[in-house]
Amino acid sequence: MMQSLKLPKTSLGVLSLLGLAMFFIAIGCDHFIRPNFYVGIMPPYLPAHLELVYLSGLFEVLGGVAVLFGALRRWAGVGLMVLLVAVYPANVHMAMHPELFPELGLGALYARLALQFLFLYWVYATTLATPRVAQSATEIADRLSVD
Repeated sequence: MMQSLKLPKTSLGVLSLLGLAMFFIAIGCDHFIRPNFYVGIMPPYLPAHLELVYLSGLFEVLGGVAVLFGALRRWAGVGLMVLLVAVYPANVHMAMHPELFPELGLGALYARLALQFLFLYWVYATTLATPRVAQSATEIADRLSVD
């Protein structure tokens, strides 16, 4: 079982991975617990608001679980990044129509726009970025040597 997880080598990497998984699982579950909130932030030009809320919640939960498995991590990362881009119009809609969201200040609405890019980076860094491995000159020479 632990072999299939392929946990990162550093404590920070493990914390980032577990945090990412918990974040998306929690937000995805919230789509099913409070769907009206998510329906309320959707731009009016999109169809099937409730269905899209449930679908995005499902993909968030699936992505959050999938990042925990090494074999699925890269695919889950790509999927979560696509999902973050797909839901961005809801954040833009909120920022462009602050009068519809009086419980949130204008600063919070604009912060949501910036946070989306931070989330994109978090997903990328945790699931897709390949850490550099420092190599000594001896290790490089050994790889290049011919038997």
